[in-house]
Amino acid sequence: MRLLNDWRRVLRRAWSIRLIVIAGVLSGAEVALPLVGKAVAIPPGVFAAASGIVTAAAFVARLLAQKED
Repeated sequence: MRLLNDWRRVLRRAWSIRLIVIAGVLSGAEVALPLVGKAVAIPPGVFAAASGIVTAAAFVARLLAQKED
């Protein structure tokens, strides 16, 4: 496996990468939710579901051609 020649540009501009980062943040929020307890009234599983949706969107974004800047 080899990195793309323009991996830095892809890392900065690709929507799939941005969506994967958002999914990671949502997953972290799901883990942190029990730590804050009753302070936040968010039902369990909401962040996990959102993370799944964003991950699916990242999959689609990876397959779609994206405009050059």
